[in-house]
Amino acid sequence: MTRLVIPPAFAARAPRVLGPECRPWLAALPDLADRFAREWRLTFEGEARHGFVGVVQPARREDGTPAVLKLGWPHEESRDEPLALSTWAGRGAVLLLESSPEEGVQLLERLDPTRTLQTEPVLDAVVIMSELARRLAVPAPDRLTRTVAGEAERLREELPKSWHDLGGPLPRRELDAALAVCRDLGPEAGTALVNEDLHYENVLAGEREPWLVIDPKPIAGDLEFGTFSLLWNRFDESTVDDKAEATGLDTDRVRAWTLVRAVQNRLWFEADLRDFADLGDEQPSYAALPALTAWALKS
Repeated sequence: MTRLVIPPAFAARAPRVLGPECRPWLAALPDLADRFAREWRLTFEGEARHGFVGVVQPARREDGTPAVLKLGWPHEESRDEPLALSTWAGRGAVLLLESSPEEGVQLLERLDPTRTLQTEPVLDAVVIMSELARRLAVPAPDRLTRTVAGEAERLREELPKSWHDLGGPLPRRELDAALAVCRDLGPEAGTALVNEDLHYENVLAGEREPWLVIDPKPIAGDLEFGTFSLLWNRFDESTVDDKAEATGLDTDRVRAWTLVRAVQNRLWFEADLRDFADLGDEQPSYAALPALTAWALKS
């Protein structure tokens, strides 16, 4: 039987992105893939692909149905991915066929990885993604472990500490404004099922529907909390105002949560610069964050 071959680029990058503790997990992935191939009666075909936190191996089920075996690094933000996908049941998102949540393993319907919204006209893509986000904003299941309210409370403690430890890498007034959003909007955040990581490369072409969401990071809260990547990614292809308007959501709340997440990401990048001294191909994304912060601070 064909075995999983970990993409070399992922093997090289993972210890930096996930931490050195991921090395045993990486080494065990081929055996883990073999075990679930036997359990779910899969035949592997083609080469594995990868994202930031996992590997996807194209496969075929016993009845010939094309699928993909996803092997993800188990972590807090993706813990509830199978729960969200099963809640959506293929309506606007990739269909979950099998899963082992405790091991970060899922069997998913196969979509077209060569066609994403990354190559569609940017404002058209924002409209498509926003419509999908509304469809996916069903009441969050009770078992969902993460909420925007809880995240806001955590950030009120984490962001000032990170800012101080990094030597104040951004203006204090920007940090304070983000903390005020967490204080004021966090407790009243909604209970919709929101995808925290909705970006252009995470929407693939499908056969059941023209476009379907993959790799969600589910959280219960305001729909506007999930718009950050729509505004940040492909930053130079349109104005942020035009993108925000294209979402059709509450612009003030979009600005507020964008501010929080921009500040959070700037501190993450600063920590990476301190630890690794080079952001490599992530530099353009980092460079856009101060401008996005400035936009979010406009009243």
